Formats: sequence, structure tokens, C-alpha cells
Amino acid sequence: MKKTILFFSILLASCAGKQTQEIRTMERLSTASHNDYYVSNRAPLQPLQFIKLPAGSIEPEGWIRRQIELQKDGLCGHLGEISAWLQKENNAWLKNGGEWGWEEVPYWLRGYGNMAYALRDETLLKETKFWIEAILSSQRADGNFGPVHLNNGKQDFWPNMIVLWIMQSYHEYTNDNRVIDFMTRYCHYLQTVPDDAFLSSYWENSRGGDNLWSVVWLYNRTGDESLLPLAEKIHRNTADWTKSTQLPNWHNVNVAQCFREPATYFLFTKDSAMLAASYNVQSLVRRAFGQVPGGMFGADENARIGFFDPRQGTETCGFVEQMASDEIMLLISGDPYWADHLEDVAFNSYPASLMPDYRALRYLTCPNMAISDSRNHHPGLDNSGPFLAMNPFSSRCCQHNHGFGWPYYVEHLVLATPDNGVAAVLYNSCKANVKVGDGTEITLREQTNYPFEEMTRFTVGTSENVSFPFYLRIPSWCKNASVLINGKKQQTKLAPGTYACIEREWKDGDEVVLNLPMEYAVRQWQVNKNSVSVDYGPLTLSLKIEEEYKQMPSTETAVWDSKWQEGADASAWPTFEILPASPWNYALRVQSPITLQRRNWPSDNNPFTLSSVPMEFKAQGRLVPEWKIDEYGLCGVLPYENARKSDCLDEITLVPMGAARLRISAFPVAER
Repeated sequence: MKKTILFFSILLASCAGKQTQEIRTMERLSTASHNDYYVSNRAPLQPLQFIKLPAGSIEPEGWIRRQIELQKDGLCGHLGEISAWLQKENNAWLKNGGEWGWEEVPYWLRGYGNMAYALRDETLLKETKFWIEAILSSQRADGNFGPVHLNNGKQDFWPNMIVLWIMQSYHEYTNDNRVIDFMTRYCHYLQTVPDDAFLSSYWENSRGGDNLWSVVWLYNRTGDESLLPLAEKIHRNTADWTKSTQLPNWHNVNVAQCFREPATYFLFTKDSAMLAASYNVQSLVRRAFGQVPGGMFGADENARIGFFDPRQGTETCGFVEQMASDEIMLLISGDPYWADHLEDVAFNSYPASLMPDYRALRYLTCPNMAISDSRNHHPGLDNSGPFLAMNPFSSRCCQHNHGFGWPYYVEHLVLATPDNGVAAVLYNSCKANVKVGDGTEITLREQTNYPFEEMTRFTVGTSENVSFPFYLRIPSWCKNASVLINGKKQQTKLAPGTYACIEREWKDGDEVVLNLPMEYAVRQWQVNKNSVSVDYGPLTLSLKIEEEYKQMPSTETAVWDSKWQEGADASAWPTFEILPASPWNYALRVQSPITLQRRNWPSDNNPFTLSSVPMEFKAQGRLVPEWKIDEYGLCGVLPYENARKSDCLDEITLVPMGAARLRISAFPVAER
């Protein structure tokens, strides 16, 4: 990982002002100025490098819109009709003393609401508002709200932390100032809770950073100085994620979600050691358990000593929480590393955790996964249960929590900058409405099939000419990026891992084309038998394993806490096992050339299936006979380098890892 801490002592030159050329590059943006149109960190907080636009400002298009539409038509969009935890009768969020949905309602509503804002779907918006009104009306005289869930006689504040994020997005979309009053009263209530009764149970103690981020959001809108000591209170009562060698716990979702707490607290203290601590945890867990492709780490439920082979998995919750953490770390630090990492998880790991139609998901998804069935694979996996099957009901947390991954990603495609500019830091098709320069609202349209193609086209729509800086991230993997402005190629060298800035007067119809040529790169994972993975730009490649889908009744494979609403038709929501229908135990011959074969763009705009993925790659490999399904019913651990390999050199097909629900993405090496 790049060392990126010392930049806070250096203010790099801003793009603003007269320039001798139209484009220049920089490692970070200047925070010397303050955006005039969007809420950002106010004194005494450390300024943000990037500023998120309000929810609903960015309209997804292309394949990312299709993913969110599939989500709407799939599990997330229909959980309110089938999940017992979301049924409205006797629901804890709708009735004092109700018994359902303490954690599940907030988990689900976070994704459901932001999906509604992204799609501007009236049906989704109406249902979202129903729950928002219930939450607002649940606030009590002391400022507390929602169901009082007790652990050892003390309230567990974890679900309220999720609700604060929901309310923040709702306020951004609607400007309903009841949210500000609601959150202010609640934060004042938290100040009255004694330390020995605050954040004392496992989940809330690990995840206090979520509450801390909401304090940042609220303080920036109110300037209420009483929130500053509340931030310190939350930090001192949250698990310590600052230690250099040991984490508070090794739960996979906690690590992905909580490592950013010190960086968030850095905004209050300006102590660079706090920021460095978050970088350290990101690095530490990947050195110990993340010597695998896909951006994550092998933890199953909890990371265990000796269990770091790429056949160990990550919860679907872990993927979306890591994406959210990467987004926050990008806003705080401005480090392009976090955008690179977000794309690694979003493109390579997350899509394969769901069925292509989004009507089922699996609890655990692994970089090497030769079977996806409903067996109990413990102790090969830390979890005991049928957690590799695609089941709509057998992962109560992920079932409800997965839905915010793509909507939050869309909200970070285009960001505002401190100098009244705009930045494209993640690349996908969208339209963003953003105020720039002198306050003129422009429409920035982005057209691309990235990461399945190299070109992204930006078009500026404006009612009048306006000057502002436009920033583009140059990914760390791209050595030969280039920019065209209105058809003219710019000669500035664009270094990997930097930002290009175009400062000019823009007129309606101006066009910028960013080309990000992709190359092959081989990564070697030394702690995992010197196995290798192959990258093509931001995509990691996986062996194409033919997938045999076996439909099963969800009622036969669901775990004990799966619950349907009364009258819900469970047969309409089946489970699927995915079994291999072709050999999977290949070693990759890295000396052989890998060739790309492009296919037509999918007619359904979904590139994340074997049948529709628009890129296939031809390579060569040899079977490894001793590498088999093991005694736990799992893809066996990687064989040693000297394991016997077939004399026959076969042509094999590789595909982008995110399209492969069965996958081998960390390969043994065939030397000849």
C-alpha cells in the first residue's frame, strides 16, 4: 500500500487560477478553499478532500442502473413482502413493544431508501417515507427513539446507528428539516448516557465509528459545538482499532466496517496517527488473511490462524461494508488507493455473491470456490450451516443489509471539490447535477461500459459558460492514460495514482474523453503457495467453470432463524445450489500468452454472468489431479508448488471474476 500519511503537512497547489495549459496532474487536491454550495467539514474539523453530493443528485445509467433495477425487482425490493422481520404487524419500529425487526428494518431500509433515490421510483419512495415517518414519530421526550433492545440490562444502540445513516440520506434527498431536529435531540440524549451504559455490547462497541460519522454529518449542518465532546465520548467508548498488531476482534464484517473509525476521529483531532491507524488495519488484515485476489480477506465468520487459503470466504455484508468504508476513506484522505480498492471489491467480489436476478444471495463467497451447495462445511469454514448456497432466507443479516452496496457506490461516482469543482473518481455511466464555479448548475453526463472497456466519455451540459476545475482519477494500474478535450489529445503525462485536473471555461456540449488502456498483470501470493492471479486493468480473471444450477425449496435449506411472513409464498423464492460442470483444478501456465476475445455487449445490460460477460480470455493450464474437493466438501486448499500436474497442456478460458459464481482466481503455477 502506498504511504500516504505525510501529505497532510503539505498543501499542494490548487487547480484554481490561471493556467498555462488546460490539464495538469496532482497527488491530492488543495483544501485551502471551501466549497460554496455543498455541506462539507466546518471548523475545527479537518477539511475533507472530496464532498459527497446529496443523495439523488446522481442518476445511474448503463450496467450499474441495471444492477439496481435487478435489485429492485429482486430480494431487496420485495423483502418487505416476504421477510417476517419486516412485517408491519407487531413490528418493533411501528409499535411500542413490538417484537420484529430490531436490526433488520434499519439494515433493509438503508439500501431500499437509497435505491429509491437513485431510481427516483415513486413506489419505492412511498414505502420509504412510510418507514421514515414511523421512525420520526418513535422519538421520545428524552430524545431516544426506536425499540429499546437490551443487552445485560443496557440499551444496545447499534440499530440506531444504522437509522442515522438512513435519516441523513432522506434529508439530503428531501431537505426535510425534521431530520436535523430528530438527530440533534438524539445526540443530546446520547450525551446523558453514562459511559458504563454506552456502547457496552459486542456489535455496538465494535461499530461506534458509524455513530461517529453521523456526528460529523450533523455538526457540519448545525455547528452545534456540544457535538464535539460527543465525538470524543463515542471514540473512547468504541473498541480500540488503533493498535498496530492486534485487532479488537477478527469478525469479517466488523473489520471491513470498523477499521475506518480512527480515520473518522482524525477529523476531530487532526492527529495523523489516527489516520495512519486505519491504514494499518487495512494492511494488517490483508497481510495476515488477505493474500488473495478480490480485495478482501479470508475470514468466513471470523478470521482464524491457519485459515487463509483463498477457499476461505467473506460475508456479503462484508463486501458492502468494505465498499462503504472505502468511500468514506476516499472523502477523508483523497487517496486514490481507496477508489482503486473499492473497484476491486465492487467489480470482482460483490457481484458473484448474488444470483444473476438478485433473488437470492449466499452468506459466504470465496476467491476459490469450486462448489456452492447447501452442506455444512464446518470446520473448513468457521460457520456451521448451509452458507454457500444461494438462499433468499439463510443469511438474516446479509439478506437485509446487502442492498446499500450499489446505491452508495452510485452516490460516489461524482464528487464536489473544495474549490467549487467536480471530480469523477469512480467510473460508470450516470448523469450528475452539480453546482460549480460561480454557482451554475451543470449536468455532467458520463457514458462508458467501464470496467469492460477502456474509454469513458464526459459531456458537460450548461445553460451558460462557466469556469471550474474538473478532476479525473488516474487508476494506479494504468500506465498510459490519456485525455482528449473536444477531440484534441492533451500532451500532459498522466501518472498512475494521481488526479488530472482540467481548468477551463466550459460551454454547453464540451466533451472530455478519458482513455485508460488496460494491460495484463500477474500477482503472486507468496503465503499461499506462490499462487498467482491475473489482472486486466481493474478486473481480476477467474477460470471459467461451467455452472450447473440445482433448484431446491428454500424451506429445506434455511437455517433456524429464517422466517417468512404469514402468507408469503416461499416456493416463489427458491434456493439454488451451483455445482461444477467442468474441471476446475487447473494450474495456470503463466509463460503462455493470454488473449482477449471480446463478445457482444449483453442485450440485458448485465455483464456479470457467464452467458453474458462481454470479455473472455484464452490461456493455458494443466490439471492438478491431487487438488480435489476435500473432506469438508470444499475446494481443497491450494496444492504445493511441486504437486504433480498433467502432461497435457490444455487451453482454458478465463472470465472476469465478478461474473463467475464458481471460480478459481488464485492459481497454482504450471512452469512448463
